[in-house]
Amino acid sequence: ISMGMDAVLLGPLPTPGVGILTRSMRADLGVMISASHNPYADNGIKLFGPDGYKLSDAVETAIEARLDDCDDWPTCPPDRLGRALRMEDARGRYIEFVKNTFPKGLSLDGLKIVVDCANGAAYRVAPTVLQELGAEVVPLGVNPDGFNINRDCGATAPGAMQAAVVAHGADLGIALDGDADRLILADEKGALIDGDQLMALVARSWSRAGRLSGGGVVATIMSNLGLERYMAGLGLTLVRTPVGDRYVVERMRADGFNVGGEQSGHIILSDYATTGDGLIAALQVLAVLIEAGGPMSVVGRVFQPLPQRMRNTRVNGLDVLEHAHVRAAIRSGEAALAGTGRLVVRRSGTEPVIRVMAEGEDEILVGRVVDEVIAAVAGLAADG
Repeated sequence: ISMGMDAVLLGPLPTPGVGILTRSMRADLGVMISASHNPYADNGIKLFGPDGYKLSDAVETAIEARLDDCDDWPTCPPDRLGRALRMEDARGRYIEFVKNTFPKGLSLDGLKIVVDCANGAAYRVAPTVLQELGAEVVPLGVNPDGFNINRDCGATAPGAMQAAVVAHGADLGIALDGDADRLILADEKGALIDGDQLMALVARSWSRAGRLSGGGVVATIMSNLGLERYMAGLGLTLVRTPVGDRYVVERMRADGFNVGGEQSGHIILSDYATTGDGLIAALQVLAVLIEAGGPMSVVGRVFQPLPQRMRNTRVNGLDVLEHAHVRAAIRSGEAALAGTGRLVVRRSGTEPVIRVMAEGEDEILVGRVVDEVIAAVAGLAADG
Protein backbone atom coordinates (compact mmCIF):
# COMPACT_ATOMS: atom_id res chain seq x y z
CA ILE A 1 0.00 0.00 0.00
CA SER A 2 2.82 2.41 0.89
CA MET A 3 4.28 1.78 -2.58
CA GLY A 4 1.03 2.66 -4.35
CA MET A 5 -0.24 -0.87 -5.00
CA ASP A 6 -3.71 -2.18 -4.18
CA ALA A 7 -3.76 -5.31 -2.02
CA VAL A 8 -6.60 -7.82 -2.47
CA LEU A 9 -6.92 -9.89 0.71
CA LEU A 10 -8.08 -13.47 0.11
CA GLY A 11 -8.11 -14.80 3.67
CA PRO A 12 -7.06 -18.39 4.46
CA LEU A 13 -6.77 -20.21 1.14
CA PRO A 14 -4.63 -23.06 -0.24
CA THR A 15 -1.46 -22.03 -2.05
CA PRO A 16 -2.76 -23.20 -5.47
CA GLY A 17 -5.82 -21.03 -4.95
CA VAL A 18 -3.61 -17.96 -4.79
CA GLY A 19 -2.04 -18.87 -8.12
CA ILE A 20 -5.44 -19.46 -9.69
CA LEU A 21 -6.91 -16.17 -8.43
CA THR A 22 -3.79 -14.17 -9.30
CA ARG A 23 -4.30 -15.17 -12.92
CA SER A 24 -8.08 -14.85 -13.00
CA MET A 25 -7.99 -11.42 -11.31
CA ARG A 26 -5.26 -10.27 -13.72
CA ALA A 27 -3.17 -9.20 -10.76
CA ASP A 28 0.46 -8.18 -11.08
CA LEU A 29 1.59 -10.40 -8.23
CA GLY A 30 0.28 -13.11 -5.92
CA VAL A 31 1.61 -13.53 -2.39
CA MET A 32 1.10 -16.57 -0.16
CA ILE A 33 2.31 -16.41 3.44
CA SER A 34 2.70 -19.99 4.57
CA ALA A 35 4.84 -22.43 6.51
CA SER A 36 3.79 -25.04 3.94
CA HIS A 37 4.33 -28.45 5.59
CA ASN A 38 6.40 -27.02 8.47
CA PRO A 39 5.51 -25.67 11.95
CA TYR A 40 3.88 -22.24 12.11
CA ALA A 41 7.12 -20.52 13.17
CA ASP A 42 8.66 -21.35 9.77
CA ASN A 43 6.36 -19.04 7.82
CA GLY A 44 7.74 -17.93 4.48
CA ILE A 45 6.52 -16.21 1.34
CA LYS A 46 5.57 -17.81 -1.98
CA LEU A 47 5.31 -15.42 -4.93
CA PHE A 48 3.26 -15.87 -8.11
CA GLY A 49 3.53 -13.92 -11.34
CA PRO A 50 0.58 -12.60 -13.38
CA ASP A 51 0.36 -15.96 -15.19
CA GLY A 52 -0.30 -17.75 -11.89
CA TYR A 53 3.05 -19.56 -11.85
CA LYS A 54 5.63 -19.26 -9.09
CA LEU A 55 8.40 -16.78 -9.80
CA SER A 56 11.70 -18.26 -10.93
CA ASP A 57 14.71 -18.62 -8.64
CA ALA A 58 16.47 -15.84 -10.54
CA VAL A 59 13.62 -13.37 -10.04
CA GLU A 60 13.27 -14.27 -6.35
CA THR A 61 17.02 -13.82 -5.85
CA ALA A 62 16.83 -10.38 -7.47
CA ILE A 63 13.93 -9.43 -5.19
CA GLU A 64 15.86 -10.56 -2.11
CA ALA A 65 18.83 -8.45 -3.19
CA ARG A 66 16.59 -5.40 -3.52
CA LEU A 67 15.14 -5.97 -0.07
CA ASP A 68 18.55 -5.30 1.44
CA ASP A 69 18.17 -1.69 0.28
CA CYS A 70 14.47 -1.25 1.08
CA ASP A 71 15.14 1.46 3.70
CA ASP A 72 16.11 3.78 0.85
CA TRP A 73 13.00 3.19 -1.24
CA PRO A 74 10.75 6.23 -1.63
CA THR A 75 7.18 5.78 -0.46
CA CYS A 76 4.09 7.26 -2.09
CA PRO A 77 2.55 10.56 -1.10
CA PRO A 78 -0.82 10.21 0.66
CA ASP A 79 -2.86 10.85 -2.47
CA ARG A 80 -1.19 7.91 -4.28
CA LEU A 81 -1.37 5.26 -1.57
CA GLY A 82 -2.84 1.91 -2.53
CA ARG A 83 -5.93 0.36 -1.00
CA ALA A 84 -6.60 -2.85 0.89
CA LEU A 85 -9.63 -4.71 -0.47
CA ARG A 86 -11.05 -7.98 0.83
CA MET A 87 -12.37 -10.51 -1.69
CA GLU A 88 -15.34 -11.93 0.18
CA ASP A 89 -15.93 -14.85 -2.19
CA ALA A 90 -12.32 -16.05 -2.64
CA ARG A 91 -13.04 -19.36 -0.93
CA GLY A 92 -16.17 -19.93 -3.02
CA ARG A 93 -14.36 -19.17 -6.27
CA TYR A 94 -11.66 -21.70 -5.45
CA ILE A 95 -14.20 -24.35 -4.42
CA GLU A 96 -16.04 -24.02 -7.72
CA PHE A 97 -12.80 -24.11 -9.70
CA VAL A 98 -11.71 -27.33 -7.99
CA LYS A 99 -15.12 -29.00 -8.38
CA ASN A 100 -15.10 -28.25 -12.10
CA THR A 101 -11.97 -30.38 -12.56
CA PHE A 102 -13.94 -33.49 -11.59
CA PRO A 103 -15.52 -35.36 -14.53
CA LYS A 104 -19.09 -34.18 -15.06
CA GLY A 105 -20.56 -37.66 -15.39
CA LEU A 106 -19.16 -38.92 -12.08
CA SER A 107 -20.19 -38.50 -8.46
CA LEU A 108 -18.68 -39.33 -5.08
CA ASP A 109 -22.01 -40.74 -3.88
CA GLY A 110 -21.50 -43.85 -1.78
CA LEU A 111 -17.89 -43.07 -0.85
CA LYS A 112 -16.86 -42.40 2.73
CA ILE A 113 -13.70 -40.30 2.81
CA VAL A 114 -11.55 -39.20 5.73
CA VAL A 115 -9.85 -35.87 4.98
CA ASP A 116 -7.15 -34.41 7.23
CA CYS A 117 -6.67 -30.71 6.53
CA ALA A 118 -3.63 -30.32 8.83
CA ASN A 119 -5.33 -27.45 10.69
CA GLY A 120 -4.31 -25.42 7.68
CA ALA A 121 -5.54 -23.46 4.70
CA ALA A 122 -7.93 -26.13 3.38
CA TYR A 123 -9.81 -26.62 6.65
CA ARG A 124 -13.03 -25.36 5.07
CA VAL A 125 -12.60 -25.86 1.35
CA ALA A 126 -11.57 -29.53 1.33
CA PRO A 127 -14.56 -30.94 3.27
CA THR A 128 -16.90 -28.67 1.31
CA VAL A 129 -15.61 -29.82 -2.10
CA LEU A 130 -15.91 -33.50 -1.20
CA GLN A 131 -19.36 -33.11 0.37
CA GLU A 132 -20.76 -31.10 -2.53
CA LEU A 133 -19.59 -33.83 -4.92
CA GLY A 134 -21.55 -36.39 -2.92
CA ALA A 135 -19.09 -38.00 -0.49
CA GLU A 136 -19.68 -38.77 3.16
CA VAL A 137 -16.82 -36.89 4.81
CA VAL A 138 -15.03 -37.50 8.09
CA PRO A 139 -13.05 -34.26 8.66
CA LEU A 140 -9.85 -34.06 10.70
CA GLY A 141 -7.51 -31.15 11.33
CA VAL A 142 -10.20 -28.53 10.79
CA ASN A 143 -9.70 -26.45 13.94
CA PRO A 144 -6.77 -24.12 13.24
CA ASP A 145 -5.67 -21.79 16.01
CA GLY A 146 -2.64 -20.25 14.33
CA PHE A 147 -0.22 -22.54 16.14
CA ASN A 148 -1.38 -26.13 15.50
CA ILE A 149 -0.88 -26.22 11.73
CA ASN A 150 0.88 -29.47 10.71
CA ARG A 151 1.20 -30.47 14.36
CA ASP A 152 0.76 -34.26 14.50
CA CYS A 153 -1.60 -34.11 11.53
CA GLY A 154 -1.76 -33.74 7.78
CA ALA A 155 0.46 -35.14 5.04
CA THR A 156 3.62 -35.09 7.16
CA ALA A 157 1.99 -36.95 10.07
CA PRO A 158 -0.80 -39.07 8.55
CA GLY A 159 -1.18 -41.49 11.46
CA ALA A 160 -4.44 -39.97 12.71
CA MET A 161 -5.90 -40.10 9.21
CA GLN A 162 -4.88 -43.74 8.78
CA ALA A 163 -6.45 -44.69 12.11
CA ALA A 164 -9.65 -42.81 11.29
CA VAL A 165 -10.01 -44.62 7.97
CA VAL A 166 -10.00 -47.97 9.76
CA ALA A 167 -12.15 -46.79 12.68
CA HIS A 168 -14.86 -45.32 10.42
CA GLY A 169 -14.74 -48.03 7.75
CA ALA A 170 -13.91 -45.41 5.14
CA ASP A 171 -13.08 -46.14 1.52
CA LEU A 172 -9.93 -44.05 1.69
CA GLY A 173 -8.25 -41.17 3.46
CA ILE A 174 -6.73 -37.94 2.19
CA ALA A 175 -4.09 -36.05 4.16
CA LEU A 176 -3.19 -32.55 2.95
CA ASP A 177 -0.35 -30.41 4.24
CA GLY A 178 -0.79 -26.98 5.78
CA ASP A 179 -1.11 -25.05 2.54
CA ALA A 180 -2.80 -27.94 0.69
CA ASP A 181 -0.43 -28.12 -2.24
CA ARG A 182 0.42 -31.75 -1.52
CA LEU A 183 -1.35 -34.90 -0.35
CA ILE A 184 -0.83 -38.43 0.83
CA LEU A 185 -3.59 -41.05 0.54
CA ALA A 186 -4.48 -44.10 2.60
CA ASP A 187 -6.41 -47.07 1.26
CA GLU A 188 -9.38 -48.66 3.03
CA LYS A 189 -6.96 -50.65 5.21
CA GLY A 190 -5.13 -47.52 6.35
CA ALA A 191 -2.00 -48.26 4.30
CA LEU A 192 -0.33 -45.20 2.78
CA ILE A 193 -0.10 -44.44 -0.93
CA ASP A 194 2.60 -41.92 -1.87
CA GLY A 195 3.01 -39.44 -4.68
CA ASP A 196 4.89 -41.86 -6.93
CA GLN A 197 1.94 -44.25 -6.99
CA LEU A 198 -0.50 -41.39 -7.58
CA MET A 199 1.52 -40.07 -10.53
CA ALA A 200 1.65 -43.55 -12.04
CA LEU A 201 -2.10 -44.01 -11.55
CA VAL A 202 -3.06 -40.72 -13.20
CA ALA A 203 -0.46 -41.02 -15.98
CA ARG A 204 -1.63 -44.51 -16.94
CA SER A 205 -5.28 -43.45 -16.95
CA TRP A 206 -4.65 -40.30 -18.96
CA SER A 207 -2.38 -42.15 -21.40
CA ARG A 208 -5.10 -44.70 -22.13
CA ALA A 209 -7.59 -41.87 -22.64
CA GLY A 210 -5.25 -39.99 -24.97
CA ARG A 211 -4.94 -37.11 -22.51
CA LEU A 212 -1.30 -37.49 -21.45
CA SER A 213 1.04 -34.86 -22.89
CA GLY A 214 4.79 -35.10 -23.26
CA GLY A 215 4.92 -38.87 -23.48
CA GLY A 216 5.44 -39.43 -19.78
CA VAL A 217 5.75 -37.68 -16.43
CA VAL A 218 8.17 -35.32 -14.71
CA ALA A 219 9.38 -36.30 -11.24
CA THR A 220 12.37 -35.49 -9.03
CA ILE A 221 15.57 -37.33 -8.25
CA MET A 222 13.84 -38.72 -5.13
CA SER A 223 11.12 -40.66 -6.96
CA ASN A 224 11.42 -44.44 -6.74
CA LEU A 225 13.25 -46.32 -9.47
CA GLY A 226 10.23 -48.61 -9.62
CA LEU A 227 8.20 -45.70 -11.02
CA GLU A 228 10.77 -45.15 -13.76
CA ARG A 229 10.73 -48.83 -14.70
CA TYR A 230 6.93 -48.92 -14.65
CA MET A 231 6.72 -45.90 -16.95
CA ALA A 232 9.18 -47.53 -19.34
CA GLY A 233 7.02 -50.66 -19.40
CA LEU A 234 4.11 -48.52 -20.59
CA GLY A 235 6.25 -46.96 -23.29
CA LEU A 236 6.37 -43.70 -21.34
CA THR A 237 9.31 -41.67 -20.07
CA LEU A 238 10.21 -40.42 -16.61
CA VAL A 239 12.11 -37.14 -16.65
CA ARG A 240 13.85 -36.24 -13.39
CA THR A 241 14.53 -32.78 -11.93
CA PRO A 242 16.11 -31.45 -8.73
CA VAL A 243 13.93 -31.64 -5.62
CA GLY A 244 11.24 -28.97 -5.49
CA ASP A 245 7.89 -28.66 -7.21
CA ARG A 246 8.97 -25.43 -8.92
CA TYR A 247 11.62 -27.38 -10.88
CA VAL A 248 9.06 -29.99 -11.85
CA VAL A 249 6.72 -27.27 -13.12
CA GLU A 250 9.51 -25.54 -15.05
CA ARG A 251 10.39 -28.78 -16.86
CA MET A 252 6.73 -29.55 -17.54
CA ARG A 253 6.23 -26.13 -19.11
CA ALA A 254 9.44 -26.35 -21.13
CA ASP A 255 8.76 -29.79 -22.60
CA GLY A 256 4.96 -29.96 -22.76
CA PHE A 257 4.19 -32.44 -19.97
CA ASN A 258 0.87 -32.24 -18.11
CA VAL A 259 1.56 -34.69 -15.25
CA GLY A 260 4.39 -34.31 -12.76
CA GLY A 261 5.16 -34.28 -9.10
CA GLU A 262 7.12 -35.54 -6.14
CA GLN A 263 7.08 -38.68 -4.06
CA SER A 264 6.23 -36.47 -1.08
CA GLY A 265 2.84 -35.72 -2.60
CA HIS A 266 3.16 -32.59 -4.72
CA ILE A 267 1.14 -33.60 -7.78
CA ILE A 268 1.03 -31.08 -10.62
CA LEU A 269 -1.69 -31.51 -13.23
CA SER A 270 -1.11 -28.58 -15.53
CA ASP A 271 -4.37 -29.04 -17.42
CA TYR A 272 -5.94 -27.57 -14.29
CA ALA A 273 -3.43 -25.82 -12.05
CA THR A 274 -0.14 -23.92 -12.16
CA THR A 275 1.32 -25.65 -9.12
CA GLY A 276 0.74 -28.67 -6.94
CA ASP A 277 -2.87 -28.87 -5.73
CA GLY A 278 -3.73 -31.59 -3.22
CA LEU A 279 -7.49 -31.31 -3.73
CA ILE A 280 -7.40 -31.36 -7.52
CA ALA A 281 -5.01 -34.31 -7.47
CA ALA A 282 -7.28 -36.16 -5.03
CA LEU A 283 -10.28 -35.66 -7.31
CA GLN A 284 -8.44 -37.05 -10.33
CA VAL A 285 -7.42 -40.12 -8.30
CA LEU A 286 -11.01 -40.52 -7.10
CA ALA A 287 -12.21 -40.40 -10.70
CA VAL A 288 -9.86 -43.28 -11.59
CA LEU A 289 -11.02 -45.20 -8.50
CA ILE A 290 -14.70 -44.83 -9.41
CA GLU A 291 -14.15 -45.85 -13.02
CA ALA A 292 -12.06 -48.87 -11.98
CA GLY A 293 -14.70 -50.01 -9.50
CA GLY A 294 -12.21 -51.63 -7.15
CA PRO A 295 -10.95 -50.88 -3.66
CA MET A 296 -8.19 -48.32 -3.21
CA SER A 297 -5.84 -51.02 -1.94
CA VAL A 298 -5.92 -52.56 -5.42
CA VAL A 299 -6.45 -49.54 -7.67
CA GLY A 300 -3.87 -47.41 -5.88
CA ARG A 301 -1.02 -49.96 -5.99
CA VAL A 302 0.16 -49.41 -9.52
CA PHE A 303 3.77 -50.62 -9.36
CA GLN A 304 6.10 -52.45 -6.99
CA PRO A 305 8.57 -49.94 -5.54
CA LEU A 306 12.18 -50.90 -5.03
CA PRO A 307 13.48 -50.95 -1.45
CA GLN A 308 14.32 -47.36 -0.58
CA ARG A 309 15.85 -45.85 2.53
CA MET A 310 16.28 -42.22 3.54
CA ARG A 311 18.13 -40.66 6.46
CA ASN A 312 19.01 -37.10 7.45
CA THR A 313 21.85 -35.72 9.51
CA ARG A 314 22.35 -32.15 10.75
CA VAL A 315 25.40 -30.23 9.55
CA ASN A 316 24.86 -26.70 10.94
CA GLY A 317 25.96 -24.92 7.80
CA LEU A 318 29.13 -26.93 7.18
CA ASP A 319 29.97 -27.65 3.53
CA VAL A 320 30.71 -31.30 4.19
CA LEU A 321 29.73 -32.58 0.75
CA GLU A 322 32.96 -31.20 -0.73
CA HIS A 323 35.15 -33.01 1.79
CA ALA A 324 37.28 -35.82 0.36
CA HIS A 325 36.16 -38.33 3.01
CA VAL A 326 32.47 -37.76 2.21
CA ARG A 327 33.03 -37.78 -1.54
CA ALA A 328 34.85 -41.09 -1.22
CA ALA A 329 31.93 -42.59 0.72
CA ILE A 330 29.52 -41.37 -1.95
CA ARG A 331 31.62 -42.82 -4.77
CA SER A 332 31.83 -46.14 -2.93
CA GLY A 333 28.05 -46.23 -2.47
CA GLU A 334 27.40 -45.39 -6.11
CA ALA A 335 29.74 -48.14 -7.22
CA ALA A 336 28.04 -50.69 -4.94
CA LEU A 337 24.60 -49.83 -6.38
CA ALA A 338 25.68 -49.50 -10.00
CA GLY A 339 23.22 -51.18 -12.34
CA THR A 340 20.74 -52.12 -9.62
CA GLY A 341 19.95 -48.90 -7.79
CA ARG A 342 20.70 -45.24 -7.09
CA LEU A 343 22.24 -43.03 -4.42
CA VAL A 344 21.19 -39.40 -3.91
CA VAL A 345 22.97 -37.14 -1.42
CA ARG A 346 21.83 -33.54 -1.17
CA ARG A 347 21.59 -30.55 1.11
CA SER A 348 18.05 -29.70 2.23
CA GLY A 349 16.62 -26.48 0.88
CA THR A 350 14.72 -25.71 4.10
CA GLU A 351 16.74 -27.16 6.98
CA PRO A 352 20.45 -27.42 7.97
CA VAL A 353 20.57 -31.12 7.16
CA ILE A 354 22.05 -33.45 4.57
CA ARG A 355 19.57 -35.93 3.12
CA VAL A 356 20.79 -39.33 1.99
CA MET A 357 18.58 -41.63 -0.09
CA ALA A 358 19.48 -44.98 -1.61
CA GLU A 359 17.35 -47.52 -3.41
CA GLY A 360 17.97 -50.78 -5.17
CA GLU A 361 17.08 -54.41 -5.57
CA ASP A 362 19.14 -55.51 -2.52
CA GLU A 363 17.52 -54.03 0.59
CA ILE A 364 20.43 -54.93 2.87
CA LEU A 365 22.91 -53.26 0.52
CA VAL A 366 20.71 -50.17 0.30
CA GLY A 367 20.68 -49.82 4.08
CA ARG A 368 24.42 -50.31 4.35
CA VAL A 369 25.16 -47.66 1.72
CA VAL A 370 22.97 -45.09 3.47
CA ASP A 371 24.50 -45.83 6.88
CA GLU A 372 28.05 -45.50 5.53
CA VAL A 373 27.39 -42.14 3.87
CA ILE A 374 25.56 -40.83 6.95
CA ALA A 375 28.46 -41.93 9.15
CA ALA A 376 30.94 -40.06 6.94
CA VAL A 377 28.86 -36.87 6.96
CA ALA A 378 28.00 -37.02 10.67
CA GLY A 379 31.63 -37.63 11.59
CA LEU A 380 32.74 -34.45 9.86
CA ALA A 381 29.82 -32.47 11.30
CA ALA A 382 30.81 -33.60 14.80
CA ASP A 383 34.44 -32.60 14.21
CA GLY A 384 33.33 -29.22 12.87
